[in-house]
Amino acid sequence: MGDRRGRSFYVLAGFFALFVLFLYGPVITIGILSFQGPKGGLTFPMNGMSVHWFWNLFEQQAVGDFWGAFSRSLVLGLIVMVLTLIISVMAGLAFRKNFRGSAVVFYLTIASLIIPSILISLGIGLIFNIIDFDVHWSTSGLGAHLTWTLPFGLLIMFAVFNRFDKSYEEAARDLGASPWQTIRHVVLPIIAPSLIGVALFGFTLSYDEFARTLLTAGSDNTLPLEIFGMTTNVTTPVLYALGTLTTTFSFVIIALCLCGVALMRRRQAKFGSDAGDGMA
Repeated sequence: MGDRRGRSFYVLAGFFALFVLFLYGPVITIGILSFQGPKGGLTFPMNGMSVHWFWNLFEQQAVGDFWGAFSRSLVLGLIVMVLTLIISVMAGLAFRKNFRGSAVVFYLTIASLIIPSILISLGIGLIFNIIDFDVHWSTSGLGAHLTWTLPFGLLIMFAVFNRFDKSYEEAARDLGASPWQTIRHVVLPIIAPSLIGVALFGFTLSYDEFARTLLTAGSDNTLPLEIFGMTTNVTTPVLYALGTLTTTFSFVIIALCLCGVALMRRRQAKFGSDAGDGMA
């Protein structure tokens, strides 16, 4: 029995290792090829090792607008993050009570996850053309991204408030706190780590979104659209260098958010311990 369990463990571990390799292998490959020498190409074998193509990103490019596209994606991601966070929290608070039409609102929100992203992009682009509004990444693009991020934010808030202990709110009201004071000083600090998670979802999903941006960004590309366009006319590893930098940027954002969550949980644990000592 022990030998059979041991073999099962190694089989599952090997399968998981293959899955991780399949998931991150392309990213690692692009990262390695981005360090090609000045005369290097887009494939192996490598022709030297250098950071030439990273420095090349900061020079005038014959094709592509790297930093313009990056700045647009960054601004759009931050706007989507803030709106997703605010609307998700407000919706989560609203759905704590039953109201007429709540089921319809919920399913309409979740439906945007089922509809193919390219159809969402096409529909929003058509609506803006019909009403004679300019298709732009900050208007139609913003709306398209919110149809992608808001359902995730809402689902996270549902999970958070389903586990939320209402006795904290009752204690605050017994002490004379108003509804707004209860939310501000009790509810929000407790769910703060989850709010960071919602913000992270909102930013990263928007920053990397391609399909819902394709027909809603107008004439100015976001970074995913710019990278896709470069694949047809860029024949140097500068494309890999750009991919490596943007991937590193995404991991840095994720790491900062995780550090923020860990710090908040540590402070909450310390506060709870101090409160327990005080009561004792």
